[in-house]
Amino acid sequence: MEQAVEGEAVPASRKPLAARMRPTRLTEVVGHQSLLGPDALLPRLIRSDNFGSIILYGPPGCGKTTLAEVIAHETQSTVVRVNAVLSGTAELREVLNAARQHPSRKTLLVIDEIHRFNKAQQDLLLPDVESGVVRLIGCTTHNPGLYVIPALLSRSHLFRLEPLDVDSITVFLQKALSDTAHGLGQLKIKVEPRVIQLVAELAAGDLRRALNYLETLVLSAPILGTVTEEAVKVFTKERRIRYDDGGDDHYDAASAFIKSVRGGDPDAALYWLALMLEGGEEPRFIARRLVILASEDIGLADSRALGVAVAAFQACEFVGLPECEYHLAHATLFLTLAPKSNSVTTAIAAAKAAVQSSPRQEVPLHLKDSHTLAAKRLGQGEGYRYSHEYIEAISGQDYLSKPLSLFQPGQAGAEAQLAERLAQWKAIKQSIQKKGHGA
Repeated sequence: MEQAVEGEAVPASRKPLAARMRPTRLTEVVGHQSLLGPDALLPRLIRSDNFGSIILYGPPGCGKTTLAEVIAHETQSTVVRVNAVLSGTAELREVLNAARQHPSRKTLLVIDEIHRFNKAQQDLLLPDVESGVVRLIGCTTHNPGLYVIPALLSRSHLFRLEPLDVDSITVFLQKALSDTAHGLGQLKIKVEPRVIQLVAELAAGDLRRALNYLETLVLSAPILGTVTEEAVKVFTKERRIRYDDGGDDHYDAASAFIKSVRGGDPDAALYWLALMLEGGEEPRFIARRLVILASEDIGLADSRALGVAVAAFQACEFVGLPECEYHLAHATLFLTLAPKSNSVTTAIAAAKAAVQSSPRQEVPLHLKDSHTLAAKRLGQGEGYRYSHEYIEAISGQDYLSKPLSLFQPGQAGAEAQLAERLAQWKAIKQSIQKKGHGA
């Protein structure tokens, strides 16, 4: 039994196609074979009505809310639906209090966009979820590990839904076209087979978006007419790609971008760059990531990379979109095609580890500041050898009380020459110290 909602219901004819075609049975749900296949855990839990709380996590349009509705229908629970965007703490308290007043009911609390609830609101759910007064189904597009409190997450089964594959979307679109009761069948509009395939591909795993595309194309076709491939091409000029610039897409696309640059794949790097820009990502964020990568993954192998990356960041400040896309692409390609070395990264990590894990080294007396009279009286700076007075500026002196080996040059790009130079300097230093001239 569903909790009554005040207000007049929206007529079915005015509901979007995606709402009219929403499955109510598990057998009607398409895709997600790893979650809903014959041997999967979730269908067994639903059929036996033997589950606790559930968190459904996945991108928009993958079926989270649909699956929550199916579970509610299949288990014949008393369903209370809450949208975290629209509901506040007072309403949540009322819902939970009502559930406590009727413990014999199987109250299923469906919270859409649960990541929008703050910590205090999520804490409010804990006692009733833990005691079984309510069973929670939380739906979120954001990583639960970052947005759902650990205590609530530990009391729930977490199921991740992936974007739907093109074949699954195609099957559902065909069903929507032929369905005369809830779909578009009564309009008798012909749709070329290639159109269905294109719409499924354009939706990028989002079934709701695919249904919205299809409905728009069909309703804009002439009476008893045909939706052609040309109509899709015109329609797609205005479409916006699926990209959540504040959620997982932001982190995942940036991760793929950096790893593609690091891995030397210019095509992949440009693709992820374009995806982020088309999705509305802030150009300066991308430029900052390139500045970091220039030292983290290229470093001394080609020190020009840092200058190029910083220049790209400045260009984003000076020029802005859309023209700064050229500068980001320029820097992306330069860094992708540059020789790679993480010697800077490993060197600073080794230095920090040495500082943190060992007793602090005191500054040797001959290296201490000696610009004051008192410092000179204490002998500070005494015996220091001015490097420029020696061949290749190597005086043979030590600059640590206890020598350490922190920097290990690689063999990529300019670092090969640096490795040779460093080896030569070490040999000169050892020669001077053997003669007794080192300090």
